[in-house]
Parts: sequence; structure tokens; C-alpha cells
Amino acid sequence: MINRRISAKSSVKSVYLNSIQSNSSEIRFHNRWSFIGGSRISLSPNLSSNSSSTVDKKFSGVRASLLATSQIASSVFAVGTTAVLPFYTLMVVAPKAEITKKSMESGIPYIILGVLYAYLLYLSWTPDTLKYMFSSKYMLPELSGIAKMFSSEMTLASAWIHLLVVDLFAARQVFKDGLENEIETRHSVSLCLLFCPVGIVSHFVTKALTK
Repeated sequence: MINRRISAKSSVKSVYLNSIQSNSSEIRFHNRWSFIGGSRISLSPNLSSNSSSTVDKKFSGVRASLLATSQIASSVFAVGTTAVLPFYTLMVVAPKAEITKKSMESGIPYIILGVLYAYLLYLSWTPDTLKYMFSSKYMLPELSGIAKMFSSEMTLASAWIHLLVVDLFAARQVFKDGLENEIETRHSVSLCLLFCPVGIVSHFVTKALTK
């Protein structure tokens, strides 16, 4: 009877050890022995170098992607801001110079900024963009949806380029109207750079007072 129990225990132990060895790629087997506790078996997961390297590569890829996105947004933001400053400078410093008139007749700055805007719009577009833009039940924009949409740096950069294009176009219209009607426009053009609606109002007020 005792021999049967010993053989049964031995067979169970051998089956258990064989199952552990078959899964050695996932489990580490440690046999520890001491005078007090006797023989002890401990198991620990076997984290292979391949799995850890795969996780590291995925994390590095996500981090690199986010870093690249942030760098693109910052670079285009700086390029767009720098590109419009010479035109405002000419309209304020030398409004009647020939180089200023020719520069403001050109459509090149609007084409360049338009391409930059389209590029950022493409990069910032997500499946949820339209949902954020028309988030109300009447398919109209809501402030909460617009706030979620502009939580991305890429979306903010594209909106900034959009503002630069519109502001420069409005400033050009103010400038040309001032030349045709011989009205001072330098203060209104300066306001159009950062506060475009205020600059437009300033021009109409100046025009009304001049007449």
C-alpha cells in the first residue's frame, strides 16, 4: 500500500515536472534545498530578451512618432510666422514703395501658406475630426467639441497657419484700399497681424474720419 502511494506521488511529480519543462520558454524552474525547510520548488515567469526587446522597440517607436509630430508642428509654426513678417514690415515701414506694392500684388505667400496648411491638415486629420467639428445633434459645431479637436499640437499649428493666411489677406485689402483712397493704414495693418477684426474696424473708422 505504501509502495503504491510512493509510486503515485512519483508519477504525479514527474508529470508536473515534464509539463514545466515543456513550457520552459515561459517558466523558470528553481529547486532550492535547505536543512530546515528541505527541498522547495519555486516557479518564476521567464521573460525572454526577445519579448522585452519587442516591447522596448514598440515604446521607442511610439515615442519617436510623437516627437516627430511635435517637431513638425513646431517647425511649420515657426516657418509660417516668419514668412508673413516681411510683408507686414513693408506695408508699415514703406507703404508707398514700389517693392511693397509689387510684393502685395503677388500670390506666392498665399500659395506657400496654403500648401503648409493643407499638409498640417492632412497630418492632423483623424476619424474623430468631423465628429468634433459637428458634435451637436443639429450637426453644428460646439465649443466642447472644438476644444477637444484643438487639444493636438498639429491641429493647433494648422489653425495658426489658417489665421496667418486670413490675417495677411485682410491686411493686404486694407493696405490696397488705403492706397486707392489715400488713407493712413499703418496702424490698421499692424493690428491685422495679431488682432485682425480690430484692424479691419480700425480701417473703416479711419476711412470714415478721413472723409
